Amino acid sequence: MLYNISILLGNTNFAPKLILTIIDYHMRVAIVGASGAVGQEFLRVLEERKFPLDELVLFGSSRSAGSYYTYGGKKIQVKLLQHNDDFKGIDIAFVSAGGSTSEEFAETITKYGAIMIDNSSAFRMDPQVPLVVPEVNPEDALVRPKGIIANPNCSTIMMIVALKALNDLSPVKNVQVSTYQAASGAGAAAMQELEDQYRQVLAGQEVTVKKFAYQLAYNLIPHIDVFKESGYTKEEEKMFYETRKMFHNDIKCSATCVRVPALRCHSEAIWAETEQPVSVEAFREAVKNGEGLVLMDDPANKEYPMPLFLSGTDPVYVGRIRKDIANPNVMCFWIVGDQIRKGAALNAVQIAEYLIKQGVVK
Repeated sequence: MLYNISILLGNTNFAPKLILTIIDYHMRVAIVGASGAVGQEFLRVLEERKFPLDELVLFGSSRSAGSYYTYGGKKIQVKLLQHNDDFKGIDIAFVSAGGSTSEEFAETITKYGAIMIDNSSAFRMDPQVPLVVPEVNPEDALVRPKGIIANPNCSTIMMIVALKALNDLSPVKNVQVSTYQAASGAGAAAMQELEDQYRQVLAGQEVTVKKFAYQLAYNLIPHIDVFKESGYTKEEEKMFYETRKMFHNDIKCSATCVRVPALRCHSEAIWAETEQPVSVEAFREAVKNGEGLVLMDDPANKEYPMPLFLSGTDPVYVGRIRKDIANPNVMCFWIVGDQIRKGAALNAVQIAEYLIKQGVVK
């Protein structure tokens, strides 16, 4: 909330007056879905980055309402998400409670002017909702007719940050990608299920399977989200449509998305075709200098990105860079990024930081 207090100093003879204006801005931030894996990561990311908030309000379902979480040394109780006036005075609301919740509560969250940064798929392809990765298209966040900004799919976020470095050298026109997505992509319960499955297998017990179509431990599942008539899954189609929306062109992207028995961090093998040939050296230099990227590419010394060692980190790591053996216009590379951080919470917080920098919220 913004308060202006003007103090007029002068004498009874109406001499020139000194007007002192005191502006007090109270930044209020909300997290919807505070108890989930991404909600918990929001708490960590906001605190680690010293996000300039004055008050943090936590919301959750009936299952989590009433519980407490610590932020800035203070305990904050989770409020029940309801259709009321609880979002009055909220400046930014980070929402990660699933698509149906986002759709149901979007009007309640935004009706008093709060900017809703949504982590679900509910609004990503809505033409009135910008889809934003700050390293790629931050300016899109400035036009938001519905008061909503959408976070892209986690795999798209990681891929497009790396593609931006290549696209700046020569426009990328075609992408083939295979993703290797950790259990974290399906939430905290899925991560726990994977850990339980490993213990159950080793103990010779019956394996619990609830979050995935099959046992994930010691397995790969080439199935993420529902299958569409095209034969692709919804997860795979997201990468096609979201990439086009953020690049504002007709770039082609064909994906195969696979769930792998890693706990956290997604990996991707990418083949990207550019309009003109790009040298390996030029792309390595672009990655080295690219925003949000870290070059990890020394095969001779067995140095390349791996999810086991990169959990909890912010950048997208790029390695195994090489020219396609069959097409001189294709660059091949491997990326790894933390799905819960850059693939979700961190990206949303970076959007909010950009809005603050632009003076949209103060």
